[in-house]
Amino acid sequence: MIIGLLTAVAASACYGTGSVLQAVGSRKSARREAAASSTTGVTQHGGPSLSSTAKAAVTWEFMVGTVLDFVGFGLGALAARLLPLFLSQTVISANLVITAVLSIKLLGIRLSRAEWSSIAVVCSALVLLATAAGPEGSGHTPIATHWWLLVASVVLIGGGILIVRLLGGRAAILAGLLSGLGFGALGVGVRVLNGVDPFHLPSLLGDPALYAILVAGIGGMYLHTVALQIGSVNGATAALVVGETVVPGILGVLWLGDASRPGFAWVAVLGFVVAVAGAVAVAWFGEPEPDPGAPGAGTAESGTLPTEVAAR
Repeated sequence: MIIGLLTAVAASACYGTGSVLQAVGSRKSARREAAASSTTGVTQHGGPSLSSTAKAAVTWEFMVGTVLDFVGFGLGALAARLLPLFLSQTVISANLVITAVLSIKLLGIRLSRAEWSSIAVVCSALVLLATAAGPEGSGHTPIATHWWLLVASVVLIGGGILIVRLLGGRAAILAGLLSGLGFGALGVGVRVLNGVDPFHLPSLLGDPALYAILVAGIGGMYLHTVALQIGSVNGATAALVVGETVVPGILGVLWLGDASRPGFAWVAVLGFVVAVAGAVAVAWFGEPEPDPGAPGAGTAESGTLPTEVAAR
């Protein structure tokens, strides 16, 4: 349990730092396109095009953030096999706290008292979950469910990309939520993956869950990048937290046999609900109210993209 918790905390640190670095790279790329009066970086509905997202992905900040994401992915995958999903996913989702704190320094974002209070609520909920967590389930499931996981991942990511391109600049929170659902599917896939323990390469390559992990992971990263390009970094990350925590946590209990300590079920439920509520609160309070007349409004320092970029 201790090793699993330490692994999840390390994954959270990698993800949180990576998110802020990716946001820095995304916004630097967006400012360059705005300065060049580029119209090729957005779709007709105002969302970022594939080319603009690709340009954001080649900034050094974004690349370092992506490396940290991959490290976090490996650590998170290990944590998902050592802990109940409702605990591992929630601890990993505490990267929201790291994201918020680092965004003060790197993005110049000023957090309100309500945001700090919401972050404190999330941290308190994590303590409740860690106290209540029991043994993780076996993760053994029929191969048909692995196929369903792959189909769900393809539909989720494919549909998400289409919706985001249609809604454009209005889709920041939705993109964050869909990316979180993708990462949640990734966590479930890691738990049910065949051929890992003991290692058996043919079983691993023949398991649809492996390809669900790839689709959900890559697609989730793309949607998260889009969310960082067009919206509040804290709001998008908080929406991601809800997506990657709620569904995997429920599936872990109902489908994979995860459980709390005897007599601590109510503590686990309370901690889970409070953690999600705290994340939603950060998303709610993290969406800035733009003031066109204020100096510096709509710049990276206020936590949002320049107004003319975000509105396109």
